[in-house]
Amino acid sequence: MSEIVQLTPFVLCSSLQNQIDFYCDRLGFSCTFRQENYAFLRNGSVAIRLLECPKRPDGRPLGDNQSFYIDVIGIDELYAQLEPNLSDLPPGRVRPPFNQPYHQREFHVIDEDGTLVFFGQAVGARPSA
Repeated sequence: MSEIVQLTPFVLCSSLQNQIDFYCDRLGFSCTFRQENYAFLRNGSVAIRLLECPKRPDGRPLGDNQSFYIDVIGIDELYAQLEPNLSDLPPGRVRPPFNQPYHQREFHVIDEDGTLVFFGQAVGARPSA
């Protein structure tokens, strides 16, 4: 019997080293594999794949219209842990924890190339499927 076991999004980046530094230093990931234009990062059971690509000719960030969601337990504690590493990012790159109408508490971080990273935890009653 087959089983799907993990989702690891590809995150496009213009500088592999800048993105590795961002995800490791600011979000607590560890780089477990790297080659010329690719890296595999992990934080617990969550993993991402960074892929260095040429910059877009129109100048738009590579992560424009790209996002992914990381489900967590203890969202406020996680934010408190990461906040010192996020506090010097330019305005608009971090949104502190807040409650969504769809029963999730979230905070958002935009990486070096514009990818929106959602962190979220279920709160209260969840809507039925």
